[in-house]
Amino acid sequence: MNIMKRLLFSYWEKIRQGISGRIQGRIPEGFPRSVWQKVREKIAALQAGQRVGLILLSLSVPVFLTGLAGLYLHWGLGAPGGGKTIIFTVPKGASTDWVAERLYQKGIIRSPAAFRFYARRHNLDKKIANGSFRLTADLSVPEVLRLLTGSGRMVKWFTLPEGLTLREIALRLEQQGIVSQKDFLREATAGRFNYPFLAGAPSGPTRLEGYLFPDTYQVFADVSARTVIELMLRRFAEVAGEINLSTEAAKHGLTLHEALTLASLVEREAKRDEERALIAGVLYNRLRCGIPLQVDATVQYALGEHRERILYRDLEVDSPYNTYRITGLPPGPIAAPGRASLLAVLHPRKT
Repeated sequence: MNIMKRLLFSYWEKIRQGISGRIQGRIPEGFPRSVWQKVREKIAALQAGQRVGLILLSLSVPVFLTGLAGLYLHWGLGAPGGGKTIIFTVPKGASTDWVAERLYQKGIIRSPAAFRFYARRHNLDKKIANGSFRLTADLSVPEVLRLLTGSGRMVKWFTLPEGLTLREIALRLEQQGIVSQKDFLREATAGRFNYPFLAGAPSGPTRLEGYLFPDTYQVFADVSARTVIELMLRRFAEVAGEINLSTEAAKHGLTLHEALTLASLVEREAKRDEERALIAGVLYNRLRCGIPLQVDATVQYALGEHRERILYRDLEVDSPYNTYRITGLPPGPIAAPGRASLLAVLHPRKT
């Protein structure tokens, strides 16, 4: 039998050619005539087996490959592990391919191909948000994508108290890691903001003074200066609407801008909440009498710095904001008043 196998494989090409018809009927050289018939019978049996084998192979290979692909996908979608944590930033316009490759390089996913497949299979490839995300290597691909499509974007909170000037707000935002002071002041000066109440504000670098409402805000970690300003202006619009600022101010003969300016004086002068309405009443009386308002905080604003004590010579500073030298209201707010000061101006205590 071993001899038959060796002979069979040694002359396989000639036998194949004979069977194909090119040397049909001829005995291959070196074969005894008595053996040829047995060889032909073996070849026929092998051919029959080969056809069955090919059929089985053609059926089993796709199944095998599908199973292999499934195992690879299952592995590729799993978490690499190890506890590694990174801050991952997706720039605006980044493609799914870019994100997949960077995540793989950072060790957050096992397979860029598995990431791309899952993202596209679940229609998430067009929903990946730009921004910064806190990701760990202990997350699976579905969990990573759930964060990248919005829910995992890093957020920050910041609080701005009442009575801050525009520059003080900019400094606080930089100190809290929200936006840079420079970017904030540049946008506040040059940015265009479409709010009707800003029509009464004077142009210049302090045009938003008083209009950025003091409150607690939540923003994405990569927020822009413009977005922060928009957020605060929208909040001012909400509060102004809730207290009917324009309508109630008109009852006192004031425009919205004038009421906001007066409220900023109250904000900086009041030490306790119960004083606000009384201070507002005193200021209204001085306005009606046409005498200087004499608010120390306006002198500080004119000087451009906060001082614990105002000296006599400071009262002589030449500025339209110095209410020791002018009568009536200054050109605009000197700080950002809160709701309580706005309400005090709308509902002053008579003195």
